[in-house]
Amino acid sequence: MGAVPRMPTLKLRRPLERAVHRGHPWLYADALDRRGSTGDVVTVLDRRGRFLARGIATDGPIAVRVLTTMDEPIDEAFFQRRITAAATLRDRVVPPNTNAYRLLHGEGDRLAGVVVDVYGSAAVLRFDADGIAKHEETLVGPLLEVLAARGVKTLLRKTGRGPDTRVETITGEPPDTVAVTEHGMILLGDLARGQKTGLFLDHRESRKLVRDLAEGLRVLNLYGYTGGFSVAAGLGGAKHVDTVDLAGPAIDLANETWLRNGLPPEAHRGHRGDVRAFLDEAQSKTWDLIVADPPSFAPRHDARDNALATYEKLHQACFARLEVGGYYLAGSCSSHITRDDFDGTLEEGARRARCVTQVLGRWGAPADHPRLSAFPEGDYLKESLLRIIDCGPRDVGRSGSARTRG
Repeated sequence: MGAVPRMPTLKLRRPLERAVHRGHPWLYADALDRRGSTGDVVTVLDRRGRFLARGIATDGPIAVRVLTTMDEPIDEAFFQRRITAAATLRDRVVPPNTNAYRLLHGEGDRLAGVVVDVYGSAAVLRFDADGIAKHEETLVGPLLEVLAARGVKTLLRKTGRGPDTRVETITGEPPDTVAVTEHGMILLGDLARGQKTGLFLDHRESRKLVRDLAEGLRVLNLYGYTGGFSVAAGLGGAKHVDTVDLAGPAIDLANETWLRNGLPPEAHRGHRGDVRAFLDEAQSKTWDLIVADPPSFAPRHDARDNALATYEKLHQACFARLEVGGYYLAGSCSSHITRDDFDGTLEEGARRARCVTQVLGRWGAPADHPRLSAFPEGDYLKESLLRIIDCGPRDVGRSGSARTRG
């Protein structure tokens, strides 16, 4: 191997060598003797001055995102190895009859801050850290090679959040709407205007569970976005499905997706509106299965306490609108809410609704969203399935906040 070019060198001030060697990919500013400029490839030395890791300097509290603990250059060959390894894993773990999946999952694939989602013949690249975005030119070449081998002809780059989202075409022709398959189910997504990269691919196995569970049930899908859970329930034989979301275009796409799967229009109703208002107005109604995977109520750590209270109110309202014997699929997509935190909100919500529940399952993101073992912060998605087995006189309660998940 040739000599690695000189680059900024940072030194640990805190005893974090073991965490880095185990694979934790973040180093905070207070752990280092100084910062690099955003986008710099930096070498990190341990407290004795020996090589420890190489990564990308970023702004904000996380000063370095570690890419490797080998003394190797961060160049096209490096990105080629990482991307190829990630693609090989997807060949193993993405289920049959599915052409929408996450090809690169940032830290989980040891490419901190890089996300690539594949939607059939199109893909979306997103950078979750400014520093790594400055290496786009070096990364995109190897990425395009791997994508081309998988039949992907269009690559989009998505930046910003919410109304500040911008979409650029790197190669190919951007589609207005994509139609992909997931366990044989057709899903429609808007890659340019939709949330995240277009669809919530981390819900794949949860949607399959709903499909397996839904026969003969009346289903309510809250924060329903483009109706993935709703269509899964319909294909599973649900008696009727209600989808609620604040975004009109999402509800329109949910209705279109329902029909695209050959489901009867009278068995589905889309409701554009606030989830809290919908639940408050539906106090006399009940369902057999409710799905509630809201937006990140805790985008920052200092929002955690308010988020927990909001989850408790939402769970209480949902439990109160379920029949005895009914099912509740609840999710949290915030990395600032731990599994124990989330389980606690479910227990409190059930207590307030005077319900006794069974836990039927707990899980997280699917295998194409891997997490490094030494990186608990990457365990962002918490999903739980509960069943009501008994209830006393119930207080329907008031629900929590009602934004679209994202």
